[in-house]
Amino acid sequence: MWLQRLILSRAAAAARQSLRSFAAASENNNNNNNNNVNLDASAVDERHPLRGVRILDLTRIVAGPYCTMVLADLGAEVIKVERPHFGDEARKWGPPFLEQSGDAAYFLAQNRNKRSVCIDMKRGKELMHQLAGKCDVLVENYVPGTLERYGLGYEQLRQVNPRLIYCTISGYGSVGPYAKRPGYDVIASSMGGLLHITGERDGPPSKVGVAVTDVATGLYAHGAILAALLQRERTQRGQKIDVDLLSTCCSLLINVASNYLNAGTEAQRWGTAHSSIVPYQSFKTADGYLTLGAGSDAQFVELCRRLNIEPVSQDAKFKTNKDRVQHREELVALLAQILARDTSKNWMQQFEGASFVVGPVNSIREVFEDEHIQAIGLVKKLPHARDGSVKVVGPPVVYSEARNDARTAPPMLGEHTDEVLAKLLGYGADRIAALREQRIIQ
Repeated sequence: MWLQRLILSRAAAAARQSLRSFAAASENNNNNNNNNVNLDASAVDERHPLRGVRILDLTRIVAGPYCTMVLADLGAEVIKVERPHFGDEARKWGPPFLEQSGDAAYFLAQNRNKRSVCIDMKRGKELMHQLAGKCDVLVENYVPGTLERYGLGYEQLRQVNPRLIYCTISGYGSVGPYAKRPGYDVIASSMGGLLHITGERDGPPSKVGVAVTDVATGLYAHGAILAALLQRERTQRGQKIDVDLLSTCCSLLINVASNYLNAGTEAQRWGTAHSSIVPYQSFKTADGYLTLGAGSDAQFVELCRRLNIEPVSQDAKFKTNKDRVQHREELVALLAQILARDTSKNWMQQFEGASFVVGPVNSIREVFEDEHIQAIGLVKKLPHARDGSVKVVGPPVVYSEARNDARTAPPMLGEHTDEVLAKLLGYGADRIAALREQRIIQ
């Protein structure tokens, strides 16, 4: 019935109704399972689309934590389970480190809005089963087969909670000859062709400056989890989701993959240039670099006018994009000679209001000092239990009715173990102390 209403409603009304219905249904389901303990006292309200959804987060490093952070920004209650005394490996991926807590700045990037609980999963199976029974979603990124040995695989946990959505993030998926291999961003990017097409034309392969395959995998996983939650409204059943780095990297090849699959065209490295559009790349200026692109013939005419080389746009060698691609070297050399004469700032003033795209190649300092970034308030300052405060890049998506926000700093290791066990599972102080004495929790 809910789905029929969703389909028959007009698109805008349906979107608003889905947020309200989903949040209400999640809270009702939690109430029916005696899960109506809200651990998050950090201003999650009815405007957060995932209010009432509880996630058991067994992930580390980047892809998994990034996925659960995006869900937490939307209001999901995320319980991050970490290894006692060690925690998420990213906590040690520095320098730089926070001065008091000792956590790496790297860890801060994908772990806000979460609660940290330290449990030895090898010895704490009963405890993990109880937590899974209280959650809507479990996300893990262990090598396939690892959690099954601990009694925490999908088939084992679906017996505990048939409505559990179990998302596995791995390097290569759960089937195939590479399934048991550990997966890291740079290896998946290597095997998936991304390094092959990244770098200068005559240079070696190069990785992207951030773990883009990890991040994209986390985003795919977050979307898949939302779809599974919506499907559960119809079926009342959970399911397993498999997301892997290698498949994600292949999907990121977009037109490069299509060119090969449909025309047999092998890709090459282009640096900042584009294989099919000219000009479309970075040029050295008097004090840095400037990236510009003319995606249409009209834009190229305007570029030439603003550079005071209008006859170039009428030259038969450069009149159409096809012509410009054919005579790429000559045109790029001409533009490079002109753009090198002045600063990036002066060129940006010269190009103000242009129809073609243009922007400076900013340093990271310049990114966060940019007037637009500051005007939209993208950087958030969050209070931290030990280091006073930390800064994070907030969610890049803004809703007209829903909330999507950075509320709490990434947790310290085991910061919420006692709180979660007491409030969510009803454990008394003696029982918690016994588990700690047995070194099952920290």
